[in-house]
Amino acid sequence: MTGVRHPVFARLFARGVEQLDERGAADHRRRLLDGLTGRVLELGAGTGANFRHYPAGVTELVAVEPEPYLRARAAEAAATVTVPVTLVDAVADRLPVEDGSFDAAVASLVLCSVDDPAAALSELHRVVRSGGELRFYEHVRSTSPGLARAQRVLDVVWPRLGGGCHTGRDTVAAIERAGFAIEACDRFTFPPGLLAAPTSPHVLGSARKAPS
Repeated sequence: MTGVRHPVFARLFARGVEQLDERGAADHRRRLLDGLTGRVLELGAGTGANFRHYPAGVTELVAVEPEPYLRARAAEAAATVTVPVTLVDAVADRLPVEDGSFDAAVASLVLCSVDDPAAALSELHRVVRSGGELRFYEHVRSTSPGLARAQRVLDVVWPRLGGGCHTGRDTVAAIERAGFAIEACDRFTFPPGLLAAPTSPHVLGSARKAPS
């Protein structure tokens, strides 16, 4: 047992996932996972909202989720899909899997909330095989100086209210520092609207571990 528990936030998060999927996040998930094959590790599977979007070429999905309520919801989702899913109770900086044992890893709306993003990405780099992929879909630090300043101020209190979520992490730079080479990165605002919210700047893309 990891000891990670956010019972109130987990329920609010689960409700929010369903609402955002209806507003377009489901399309982002499909784009994120399109073309994946082989053995895949998903970090922070949450409610398992991605599971139904994995293509048939994925032979095994190992889904890591430490929060009990969310993991139970993910188990329900896993029972409805054809891709084989193994749920694992573990945290991002201590993945109980072997080096280079996955063809790809997926980080989907999770790197904002891990305790140590550098350690989490180092673990993902470790477990992905040489030449393998990292697919990422995250809300990130704004490229607008004004909103980025607001995110820094908000992050003094936001993680305490949002299950550890930080609004302004520079996740793309962190991915590169971990040793992945960015191959594609689409920046966009989501949900779309007239006013940019602290969590509205998003990225969706792919990066690759260098062949050895």
